Amino acid sequence: MPSKTPLFTPVLIVGCVILIVSFAVRATFGVFQIPIAEEFGWLRAEFSMAIAIQNLAWGIGQPLFGALAEKIGDRKSIVIGSLVYAVGLLLTAGSTTPFEHQAYAWLVGFGVAGTGFGVILAVVGRASSDENRSMSLAIVSAAGSAGQIFGPPLAEWMLGFMPWQSIFVVFAVSIVSVLLVLPFMRSPSIASKTELEESLGEILGKAFRDPSFTFLYLGFFSCGYQLGFITAHLPAFVTELCGPIMPGGMLDTMGISTTSALGALSIALIGVTNIMGTLAAGWAGKRYPKKYLLAGIYTARTVVGALFIMMPITPTSVILFALAMGALWLATVPLTSGLVAHIYGLRYMGTLYGLVFLSHQIGGFTGIWLGGRLYDVYGDYTLVWWIGLAVGAFSAVIHLPIRERRLEGLRTA
Repeated sequence: MPSKTPLFTPVLIVGCVILIVSFAVRATFGVFQIPIAEEFGWLRAEFSMAIAIQNLAWGIGQPLFGALAEKIGDRKSIVIGSLVYAVGLLLTAGSTTPFEHQAYAWLVGFGVAGTGFGVILAVVGRASSDENRSMSLAIVSAAGSAGQIFGPPLAEWMLGFMPWQSIFVVFAVSIVSVLLVLPFMRSPSIASKTELEESLGEILGKAFRDPSFTFLYLGFFSCGYQLGFITAHLPAFVTELCGPIMPGGMLDTMGISTTSALGALSIALIGVTNIMGTLAAGWAGKRYPKKYLLAGIYTARTVVGALFIMMPITPTSVILFALAMGALWLATVPLTSGLVAHIYGLRYMGTLYGLVFLSHQIGGFTGIWLGGRLYDVYGDYTLVWWIGLAVGAFSAVIHLPIRERRLEGLRTA
């Protein structure tokens, strides 16, 4: 029977626009690692801590903004998130001490939460039909990658003619500008009557007692660790360790003549293939068990990461790693959020997915902070890479026992 709801709705399109801008800004912070550290003479761990706190605040704020959206409405919650995001960026632009950067990172992180996956995935999920939901979640997840494609190269380009402080001001204006499209986001609630009658406390109690929720929570930690570490530290890693770019070669003719530019390009390339990988995950999630797809993605990440770190770091290996890792990057998001919706229903999807996403951001905090800390201690990132590969292998295993069906005891329509 054909779906009564079209795939591309105003809600989906607006959700994509918001995530593109939000994630374009969020993905640039690794580009500022070296410029900020060199300007103030800081250790690598100082600005890394600010980025780590930002990811932790994002994780803490995700279930809070999810609950807020369910209480006061999606659009009001997004307005609050955008304003908090912009204020955090403006205050960061005027910061001159590690403490200031780290303090204002809380605001930036909460702002990302209010304009990020938890709220947007929930509203898109509710506005989608059962037939379209898996692909709708994949499309809006891929939109975050679209921002990642142009965000870091744009920041690297802007650093060529303006200070990083001015770039943060431009970013703040961009975040507030997304509010112009918000009036078009009118999401119908498609939760059943019985789901609406079931309280948040009841759903949380049942989810917390369900082993599958625990497996999802633990498994998402490694995703955050790997994504957080790579986003924050890969540009610096490539800048310092990659072999020289051949003069007159393909990269040089494209304007990529320094390893710093290659580092920014690598984040963008991850975004390019991530779009294809995330859409493929959405397509596959409708046809195959999501838990097995997740286990396969984490296994593939472990193999790709191990091959990259064990081989010489060259421009070619950086590009190949970025393309391969990108195909696996956010492919976990539509599958994980889809499992939450499938097992626990749509009414409190924002809050429940937000709680699972908190584990992702705790992992991101750990990967980013540990990357800066161990770099200062050992002078390289080798140990941090291997820890990330180990937790990735753990996630591949922990998803296998998940029971991929509606949780018993939930009210049904």
